[in-house]
Amino acid sequence: MTYSITAKAVPAGLLAAASLLALGAAPAQATTQDSLPGNWLFLTVTKGDARHSDTRGTLLMCNPPQGHGKAAEACAELEPVGGDIVGLRPQDVHCPMIYAPVTAHARGQWQGQPVEYQETFSNACVLGARTGSVFALDA
Repeated sequence: MTYSITAKAVPAGLLAAASLLALGAAPAQATTQDSLPGNWLFLTVTKGDARHSDTRGTLLMCNPPQGHGKAAEACAELEPVGGDIVGLRPQDVHCPMIYAPVTAHARGQWQGQPVEYQETFSNACVLGARTGSVFALDA
């Protein structure tokens, strides 16, 4: 099951709370990382710049894989690197040299440790080549 949220210039915390509410969590639980068991990441991808942006988000849970269109693939890619998105192996693809910025953000928990990641890529192709299925929210 996939939960997608589209918003314009909405803080990630508000998106996380909305996602947890969509899963049936009470508002008091939405503020603690312990409210979800196992390995989980709230992922957002923001396309555009400060003037015009579109943010999509989803909750990836990996015990069992769910909540993301490619949950099984994303969890399988994150497992060998211990949830460290920076440690993902880049794919060998050719991307166009078109500047269409996308910012990827992840916040959550992996093996009991907090995860916080944010990086801006020149376009969606570069994002996909660098992060694999993890931020493939449009799938």
